Amino acid sequence: MQSKNFRWYGVITLFVIVAISYVDRINIAVLITDPAFLKHVGLDASDRVSQGLLATAFMLGYGISAFVLTPFCSALFGVRRSLIYGLILWGVVTWASPMFNSYGLLLASRVLLGVSEGPLFSLASSYIKAHFQSHENGKPNALVNMGTGLGLAVGYPLVGYLLTQFEWDSSFHVLGVLNIVLGIPLVLAFVRMPAGHGDGVKPSSIGDAMARVAGIVRGALHTRHLFLITLLTSAALAYLWGSSNWLPTYLREARGFSMREMGWIASLPQYATVLAVFTGGVLIDKLGRDRVPFIFMGASAGVALSVLLAINARDPYMAATCLVAANFFWGLQSPAIPSTVQHCSRPEHTASAFGVTNGVGSLVAGFMPALMGGVISAVSHGSGAAHTAVTAASSAAGFFAGFALLVGTQVVVFGCGFLLWWRERAQRTAAVSGSQLS
Repeated sequence: MQSKNFRWYGVITLFVIVAISYVDRINIAVLITDPAFLKHVGLDASDRVSQGLLATAFMLGYGISAFVLTPFCSALFGVRRSLIYGLILWGVVTWASPMFNSYGLLLASRVLLGVSEGPLFSLASSYIKAHFQSHENGKPNALVNMGTGLGLAVGYPLVGYLLTQFEWDSSFHVLGVLNIVLGIPLVLAFVRMPAGHGDGVKPSSIGDAMARVAGIVRGALHTRHLFLITLLTSAALAYLWGSSNWLPTYLREARGFSMREMGWIASLPQYATVLAVFTGGVLIDKLGRDRVPFIFMGASAGVALSVLLAINARDPYMAATCLVAANFFWGLQSPAIPSTVQHCSRPEHTASAFGVTNGVGSLVAGFMPALMGGVISAVSHGSGAAHTAVTAASSAAGFFAGFALLVGTQVVVFGCGFLLWWRERAQRTAAVSGSQLS
């Protein structure tokens, strides 16, 4: 019989795995500032759209995998084995990525990496749903989501250091080994599902397997407010992926920071995210389920205002400070998303329900880096049309326009948060009226 404290070791393990996965994801965001890497894959330094598509390719694989593979992982392998298989696959893909010596092959490797990481958050959500009740799931969700900020915070300076001290391909090799050597032993030691959850029980036949998957999918699609939560998740992830993938280049080219400065300054917003995610988890448990939508509304307003201040600030350090504040506000809303999915879904459907919201959200958000790249390129070249080359000022104008798109994502989050509050309030009122009549 495991103690209740043992469940937290599994949460900590998931936190570490999420952190590792986010270092993998933003590796490319730092590498596109390196001329040797760009030459290896045949990319031009000014081709912002193609650079953004590297992040989009990952998110396409990630979103499709989260949506399509999660029900199979949940039904056939369970949380524990699915995590191990995923770690092996993305470790191998990461380590082998330098072998892909063309842009097209690198895009394919990013898609495959996304496929291998796709079910991760859904599996984590299923683990938390199985071990924690709705009134106590704020802090475990916060701890897992803190891996997002920590991975980005550690990843920017780590990859920057490897880039300045060694060849660019060393970052792929180090991260590939880290996935397998650190992640798999932790899963084997600490990730356990409680008895009665049928975690990874082998189906008796192919028909049984397909029936089990179909049942999970049908149940997930009946999750309350599924469309609204999915739209909110799409907008929230669009901010995360747009900002994190263009932040290193923005700091170097629009704000003039050196490579050394870029590494640690880019990590500061991510540390703010880590602190805010924990704060958001505490708020969820303190405020109660009825008031969780207010977290979405207040935090999204804070993100939008901070980004507006950042792109209008003249001093580069003030702009960086505003981006730190923006990430803090984003972090507040982060744990409220899986907490809301877990609250609105049945235990046996939680992984697949989160697979729907996270998968579709990732697919939509995956286009944000490429969209921002298109806007950055268009405005930069438009502003520098009178010159033979794009000037630093026109490049900065392009980045400011690209980052302005992030404000729109938070308008969507605010609207979805308001509708969630309004609908939940209407349902509670109807339930109280019905009980009084009976």
